[in-house]
Amino acid sequence: MVPLIYSVSPAIRKITVAHHPTLAPNSTAHPIGAKTNGMALSKAQLSKFEKQLIALGDELAAVSSISADSRKPVQLDQTSVGRLSRMDAIQGQAMQLETERRRAVEQQRIEAALMRIHDGDFGDCTECGEDIALKRLQYDPTVPTCIDCQRARD
Repeated sequence: MVPLIYSVSPAIRKITVAHHPTLAPNSTAHPIGAKTNGMALSKAQLSKFEKQLIALGDELAAVSSISADSRKPVQLDQTSVGRLSRMDAIQGQAMQLETERRRAVEQQRIEAALMRIHDGDFGDCTECGEDIALKRLQYDPTVPTCIDCQRARD
């Protein structure tokens, strides 16, 4: 089976999906249905999760592009801006850089979840292989682990 290929364009930071040879274009069919709580997720459920994940990725990309100016280097020209204003600007920039780093981590989680959908592993814990509760997936479809494995990590 040839997996779907997800790529993020740096210019627009939008998730795009390459064609899968065994799926028709724009098909909601998935190579293998994921199981959750002993029951396989339906194609409609998988499609819903996929659309939700793509929408989350698009939203992150939009917010990232809007806040790009606030992450630019701060001017240190003492004649145009006072010392406290520069300190405030540097602090604001640092906060925006950290926020962008967190967005990038979330984008990676989204891409990983999309890959699990198309690999047929969505809904299975990546650590123990057990099913992830449907309510947990509905709350956060990017979660890779069941609640027991997550508790063991924390």
